[in-house]
Amino acid sequence: MSTRATDLSSLTPPQPSPGAARYVRVLSIAGSDSGGGAGIQADLKTFSALGCFGMTAITAITAQNTLGVTAIHAVPAPMLQAQLDAVLQDIGADAVKIGMLHSPELVRVVAQTIERYGLRNVVLDPVMVATSGDRLIAQETADVLAQELFPLASVITPNLDEAGWLIGHTLTTTEAMTAAAQALLDKGARSVLLKGGHLPGHWVADLLLQADGQPCLLESARIATHNGHGTGCTLSSAIACFLAQGHGLEQAVRQARAYILQAIAAGAQVHTGQGHGPLNHGFAPLAQIITTALAQ
Repeated sequence: MSTRATDLSSLTPPQPSPGAARYVRVLSIAGSDSGGGAGIQADLKTFSALGCFGMTAITAITAQNTLGVTAIHAVPAPMLQAQLDAVLQDIGADAVKIGMLHSPELVRVVAQTIERYGLRNVVLDPVMVATSGDRLIAQETADVLAQELFPLASVITPNLDEAGWLIGHTLTTTEAMTAAAQALLDKGARSVLLKGGHLPGHWVADLLLQADGQPCLLESARIATHNGHGTGCTLSSAIACFLAQGHGLEQAVRQARAYILQAIAAGAQVHTGQGHGPLNHGFAPLAQIITTALAQ
């Protein structure tokens, strides 16, 4: 049995009447984690915990748990495009979080969609390197990601390994982070949140660098836990939530860091599976935020 899909590509998204009540909407474009700790599942938990209405466009299906990934099935580019059109033509989005994109074709679908729909508050988490240090995407895809998506994102959120790959050398100190973030701006990024959690020590330092601002170093005490699966997904999703709610970038980053630190602490002693477990996304969930549509 086959079903003919409705072509949404030429339709104009309906505009709500000014003053009409609606939810704060955040779209995740990312892969699915069957274990529930990262990817789309972590994104939706974060959106819900922070009072936002979450939507998804799935880029890949994975078989994984707390011990690792055993299989990946990439979603074809036309199916990703169909998901994006379905959501954006009907519901729309106040912010977008982008996670793993496996191929240049998927990157281009997302970039073209951002431009076509005029999407704003785009948070790009360039998932390229696994916790083990293994590269998850090919060099060609990383190059297209930088060329096509960096200029469209409000902020990119690489970790040190990903940033090191992009700029061509390993990052091993906090002092090297500012130069690395500037190098990513030079590659076309509009703002960079460089995550320093992979560095050793009792403190974790992240660096926010915007094109028109001074470096902003954000430090916090390291929380002892084996449950760190999905921290990058959760942080980028939280930033998207706060941007969707109307906060500026620095404030959104600060609030997102505060949320994720509490989520890590709340789940630090919980045992889920036999490996690296998830955060406690729902330690203090907010009611879903209702706002009003503005005149176009």
